[in-house]
Amino acid sequence: MHQVAVLATDGVMPFELSTPSKIFGNACDDAGRPLYRVTTCTVSGGPVRTAADFSVTVTGGAAALSTADTVVIPPAEEMTRITGRDLLPADLANALGQVRPDARLVSLCLASYVLAAGGLLDGLRATTHWRHAEHLRRCYPAIDVDPGVLFVDTGRILTSAGAAAAVDLCLHIVRRDHGSGVANRVARNSVVPPWRDGGQAQYIERPVPRTADNGTAPTRGWALDRLDQALGLDELAAHAGMSRRTFTRRFRAEVGQSPGQWLTGQRIDLARHLLENTDLPVDRIAERAGFGTATSLRQHLREAIAVSPNAYRRTFRA
Repeated sequence: MHQVAVLATDGVMPFELSTPSKIFGNACDDAGRPLYRVTTCTVSGGPVRTAADFSVTVTGGAAALSTADTVVIPPAEEMTRITGRDLLPADLANALGQVRPDARLVSLCLASYVLAAGGLLDGLRATTHWRHAEHLRRCYPAIDVDPGVLFVDTGRILTSAGAAAAVDLCLHIVRRDHGSGVANRVARNSVVPPWRDGGQAQYIERPVPRTADNGTAPTRGWALDRLDQALGLDELAAHAGMSRRTFTRRFRAEVGQSPGQWLTGQRIDLARHLLENTDLPVDRIAERAGFGTATSLRQHLREAIAVSPNAYRRTFRA
């Protein structure tokens, strides 16, 4: 069984602390067998205060990190003070030193400062809460900080934005490990959306547009019903009643991606769903998802997740 260790530090935020247990703890196979064992630990093995008006007591110490397949670090406000490698507390650095080299590392929200101080994010794309993204970038210029996305998956190391994005990232991990069927069951049991793409924009403060100015959401819904058709920027902008330039600008502001990037992502998601849940041949799936040919589908799937359609189906078939 996959071992998940959640490292609680002093001042931990309760919502993010509980998220891994909620999501991974509810993940079961078709026979109802748990797929993860979640252990919450602290550096010392003793209780820690939270950012709320209570403390939490756990039974595990940092030794739990040495046997974990996945290590999750929830955020604490104090983590924003770790503005350089020499400021990483010694006990926390020693705890990170116990993590296996092949273990998956997950930072939630401000815990990206911990991974950054440990040198683990150098040269990688990462995210954190949008309020602190520029500060993280200044403190650690070797990191490609993306303030606009919900989470970033670089393979072994994953980072998320604030609060609810922790749920999105944990569900993404379940989906990556066991397919959308399992992740969707977890989402239903938790009464949360089963999938918000990592490229979806964080909420960032900006002037709220007048109701009459809103326009890309209906067009996105319209496009999702027509993924098998050739949809260009002209068609999307015309449906929204905007010029190409205005539509592209507003689309990026709302979604955090260009229309073309978003459309390709939705087509890949549909193809993955069909590969997991149907017996349709690959060329038919390519047509249904709007890629036209099996060759095009293979190319896009390899670029997105580095596997072929048949390999993906063998791995994630529900």
